[in-house]
Amino acid sequence: MIRSRAAASLGAGALVALAVPPWGWWPLAFVGAALHAAIVRRSREGAFRCGLAFAAGWLAPATGWMWFLVPAGWPVAVGMFAAAHGLAAFLAARAAKPWLAAPLLHALAEALRWSVPFGGVPLASLAIATASSPLAPVARIGGPLLLTLLVLATGFAAAELVARLSAGSTATGPLRALAAAALVAIAGAVAPHGRDTGTVLRVAAVQGGGPQGTLAIETSPRDVVERHLAATRTLDPGAGVDVVVWPENVVTVRDFSSSTEREEIAAESARLGAPILVGITERAGDRGFTNAQVVVLGDGTVTGRYDKVRRVPFGEYVPLRGTLSALGAPVGRVPRDAVAGTGPAVLDVAGTRMAVAISWEVFFPGRANEGVESGGAVVLNPTNGASYTGTILQTQQVASSRLRAIETGRHLVQVAPTGFSAFVGPDGSVHDRTGVGERAVIVRDVPLRAGRTIYSRTGDLPWIAAMVGAAAWLSRRRRLPTGQ
Repeated sequence: MIRSRAAASLGAGALVALAVPPWGWWPLAFVGAALHAAIVRRSREGAFRCGLAFAAGWLAPATGWMWFLVPAGWPVAVGMFAAAHGLAAFLAARAAKPWLAAPLLHALAEALRWSVPFGGVPLASLAIATASSPLAPVARIGGPLLLTLLVLATGFAAAELVARLSAGSTATGPLRALAAAALVAIAGAVAPHGRDTGTVLRVAAVQGGGPQGTLAIETSPRDVVERHLAATRTLDPGAGVDVVVWPENVVTVRDFSSSTEREEIAAESARLGAPILVGITERAGDRGFTNAQVVVLGDGTVTGRYDKVRRVPFGEYVPLRGTLSALGAPVGRVPRDAVAGTGPAVLDVAGTRMAVAISWEVFFPGRANEGVESGGAVVLNPTNGASYTGTILQTQQVASSRLRAIETGRHLVQVAPTGFSAFVGPDGSVHDRTGVGERAVIVRDVPLRAGRTIYSRTGDLPWIAAMVGAAAWLSRRRRLPTGQ
């Protein structure tokens, strides 16, 4: 019996996976959560196994992009994250009201997954799954954590409601929970979301195109530069562009300041009469490199630089490199470790302060919000997903960009060398999204914005504290018989 319930929970998790991009059928997130709730409601026996199976069915397919970073690490990561959800289900089954405790504990398991190990993996989340749904504005209040809790609470309350009505029991509790969820959704729709300043910046995002599924050690750096120069040269100087944005690490050189690439980019800046923001990687000592976004002017000067703070584990640096090397792991795929930046997440460009989140950083709300706190009127996300085959990671990045735009109340510009590039509005709407692999230059007038959302001011800590307190209170109380 326990095995059959675990198998059913695995299927419920698979429904949640189908809600996550690239599939993106977001209503299935609620269906999967409700189905899992109905399964574990029957008995607390086997709750851990059911919770583990639920998370595995959800996370294994939705984090498939990890295979391209570290094949052996993907199943380990899925197993570890799934075990956290198994523990959440185990503890919830022993709480006073499991259907109330479970959403809190599963949401806290997600908060843990987004933080550890190696800085966390905040992808394949319920928040990302619902970034295109009518509930997404809830992120203005409580970010991805509150959005995650809302999905789980709705699913568990719906399952409890159906079970009680079927048994002829009173259903006041779950009805109240569903009403509260509806009120949260309404509050998100009307919550503060910033304001236009009246100033518009014409931005050109350049996608050079080219093949995906390539590693840096297998690719000629010059080819990437040539593609982006060719794309930029299609821009007409009469188009009135204020800023040109190139993707992450398009230029790979030993020293950018003395490189031919700087001169070529400066020539294009002079031709267009606009600064060009360029993603560069440079050598840093014998064993390291830097990953930065710099501002190049027409006279060749570099007037601003932001070095990426959050590095991709096993993509830009190898944790435990010595130990893994001794075990025979292919650490040579990442021969050098990126040096983490320490500066604020902003660039001053054409008289405008811009928040910057390079690639991986856009999955972490705090990076974009740091730039907004520092006065960013628009958010930039230069990125590079060329190492991955398929579109699992790329589509989830677009969804994350939508969440960051909603959370900060800012327009966001995402630009990648092989896709996807797009403009995202502060309501989460996506404009001019490019195709994968194509060469494209997208131009849009981007209104600069000011003001703060509730989440931009509070961050995650108050929500985590409240959820921990509520879960602890429910867990200390004696479990009541089902239906009460």
